Order: sequence, then C-alpha cells, then structure tokens
Amino acid sequence: MSIYVGNLSYEVTSEDVSAVFAEYGTVKRVQLPTDRETGRMRGFGFVEMSSDAEEAAAIEALDGAEWMGRDLKVNKAKPREERSPAGGNRRNNNRDGFSRRY
Repeated sequence: MSIYVGNLSYEVTSEDVSAVFAEYGTVKRVQLPTDRETGRMRGFGFVEMSSDAEEAAAIEALDGAEWMGRDLKVNKAKPREERSPAGGNRRNNNRDGFSRRY
C-alpha cells in the first residue's frame, strides 16, 4: 500500500516528508514527482511505510493537519489509471484523426 500526500508546499523535500511520517513508523520510500518542463515539485507525493498499521496511523493523524502553512490531504493512494496515447477518450471515427460536422 502507498499513501498519497496532497497540498504539499512546493519547497518541501523528501527528507521533510520522511521526518513527519517517521513519527508513525518506518518510512520505506518517499516519492515527490516534479514537473518535466520546470523541474519544480508538483505539490503532492507518495509515502510507503513498513506496515499497513503504520500507514493507517499516519493517514488518521495527518489528513487535514496543517503543515508548512498548508492543510494536508492524506489518504490511501489509488492505482494509477492508464491513459490513452492521445491524451484522452476521444470519439473519432475518421481515419485522418479530425472530427467533422456535416
């Protein structure tokens, strides 16, 4: 299981996040995605802990808590949804890829 942590400050580091979650158990991994173009933190991350009980305790304690001037959103991470290569579900029956109205 993995924990989703949202509404993070853009200045937060993985060490900061690890320190906060370590109060509830052993942190195995912290992942803070960055924007591909700017390299800037995206404002959310994922935390993996040693056990489901530790993760549940962290979620219970930290969801809605104020940290670094922001109210955290902390819950179980949902599996990543597969996205189509075109970037969305578009109905298009034309072979050339353009929609037309007649």
